[in-house]
Amino acid sequence: MKINSLLLAAAEEALGRILTMTQPADAVLSVYFRAHRELGQHDRAFIAETVFGVLRRRYGLEHHTGATTARRLLLAYLNRVQGVSLRQLEPLLGRDDAQWAAELKAAPASREQGSLAPPLHVAAELPPWLTAMLAAEMPENEILALGRGLAQPAPLDLRVNALLATREKVLRQLITEGINAQPTPYAPLGIRIDGNPALNRNPLFTSGRIEVQDEGSQLLCYLLAPKRREMVVDFCAGAGGKTLALGVMMQSQGRLYAFDVSEARLNNFKPRLKRSGLSNVHPQLLTNENDLKVKRLAGKIDRVLVDAPCSGFGTLRRNPDLKWRQSEAGIAELAAKQRAILTAAAALLKPGGRLVYATCSFLRAENQDIVAAFLAAHPRFSLLPANQVLAQQHIALDTGEFLQLYPHHQGCDGFFAAVMAREK
Repeated sequence: MKINSLLLAAAEEALGRILTMTQPADAVLSVYFRAHRELGQHDRAFIAETVFGVLRRRYGLEHHTGATTARRLLLAYLNRVQGVSLRQLEPLLGRDDAQWAAELKAAPASREQGSLAPPLHVAAELPPWLTAMLAAEMPENEILALGRGLAQPAPLDLRVNALLATREKVLRQLITEGINAQPTPYAPLGIRIDGNPALNRNPLFTSGRIEVQDEGSQLLCYLLAPKRREMVVDFCAGAGGKTLALGVMMQSQGRLYAFDVSEARLNNFKPRLKRSGLSNVHPQLLTNENDLKVKRLAGKIDRVLVDAPCSGFGTLRRNPDLKWRQSEAGIAELAAKQRAILTAAAALLKPGGRLVYATCSFLRAENQDIVAAFLAAHPRFSLLPANQVLAQQHIALDTGEFLQLYPHHQGCDGFFAAVMAREK
């Protein structure tokens, strides 16, 4: 796509607003596009891809090129990552930018050798404090591989609604439409698509036969493994992706509660629920984890999924701005909330019930530490090895007693999950 001065200025304005880090990047971009309806589809795609590309590579761009402003970060990204030559960019450069670009051209393309090798957090494209935290948990080469995996754009994962279609039929339909689609490697109903084709008006989507859901998120549902006619709770349902998957696994029988403290998220869930054809789902708005609606169900529930509020670092491919919007202090605050939610959710289970605690994070402080503290305080609960639970579901994925997914290993978002059972 040919880049002109107006398009670069639009991208610069959008990125400048995002760099304040006062709101999520996707929300800022959505507001910007609504205010600039003159931008065409290709213009919006360029702006979104370029802005998010800068956020994924910002540490390296700043370190290697000295770029600090939105404009220079964009130019550096286009040149160093996208391969647009400085000669092609010359018509877009002002006097100051031209001088900077000349110095950039004269400098070596990479300073990653010898004494000029960048710090680990720069090479991994992760915040310094997060890199230090990970260094206590994994070797340097794994941190680097993780960071580089998170710096790549995420594919588009779909889940087929088995009540309305089969994966084979949906795959054939997508391929017929010229969409490069293939089965996900682990999730039995997952489909992975290259690129980001618009599917919101596709009949497969509007009829409820497919939903957008990362493969890692789909796998969490197989750990819970709900059955027909059971009482099940999705404790932090959000926009309901996992709720819908659980409802399908229950074949729309039994009773499935979708709890959340956000009315906006539950409202966004309603059209998805309507498309799905499920009749066993009951959304419930909570004031907090100790809401009376929760206490009334104490000891009555067969299975509970807790996809707890977390740092979201496992989703950095999709939400790279989290690298600047999260903090080390924020992790400690989240851990307190995670412990409280897990304790409240566990009280719902009847004897013999199953509890799955999950996050979209790879930090021990949000994952193993939370589970260990819970098990120590609740001796009636025991850990079920996640690899064995998945094997029972005929899913050939073994990450040990916990489910721990990484983009550079499994190709999906970073997820953690622990499966626990209450004694009979």
